[in-house]
Amino acid sequence: MRYPYYVPFDIYYLILVLPAILFSLIAQWKVNSAFKKYSRAPTRRGATGADAAGAILRQNGLYDIRVERVGGRLSDHFDPKKKVIRLSEQVGGVSSVAAVGIAAHEAGHAVQHATGYGPIRIRQAIIPVTRVGSMLAFPLIIAGLLLANGPLIDAGILLFGLMFVFQLVTLPVEFDASRRALQTLEGNHMLDETEIAGAKKVLSAAAMTYVAALAVTLAQLLRLLLVFGGGRGRR
Repeated sequence: MRYPYYVPFDIYYLILVLPAILFSLIAQWKVNSAFKKYSRAPTRRGATGADAAGAILRQNGLYDIRVERVGGRLSDHFDPKKKVIRLSEQVGGVSSVAAVGIAAHEAGHAVQHATGYGPIRIRQAIIPVTRVGSMLAFPLIIAGLLLANGPLIDAGILLFGLMFVFQLVTLPVEFDASRRALQTLEGNHMLDETEIAGAKKVLSAAAMTYVAALAVTLAQLLRLLLVFGGGRGRR
């Protein structure tokens, strides 16, 4: 059984991967634009990102989770193992609509873990496998080409497919964290109606980056299947 050579720039790359990459670039531009705009919009109540995260944690009885500062631009994240929400300099100590929205989103992840939210439990469970997949997928495909070994190529594509599954499960996790954040901010009146609208635009733009990442991975997966699957019947 012969497999076609893997060409980095082929027709499938043009019609599948490039449009997805363009979508990803647009999504990244939009999130940067939204963050920049609403970083200049101070909250009327003077709440900072750290204030918002702390308030949401207390509201949900999560007193064992810390809020810390971390370096880097928009490096905000929740670490479930160490039970800490890490907020970047642009978010933690800043009183802006963007900062409060992003910090509340990360607190939303903490609430998801505490309540056993299904999709986040699935995502945590498959992280080790997807890490292996991200490291070995393309090396296995390349090794399969060099050795003319179809099963190695198949194994590489399968591992790459696991990365797609991980990103697919990530979507409801991110959308739900934003939903929780906005509901809480509105419910406790930390942001007014106009500010909630701004925070929603920031979080919606951020969510689209995950949709774009999924699109890129799906496009690449389809490309792999078309390129290598198309060679299965060649002898």
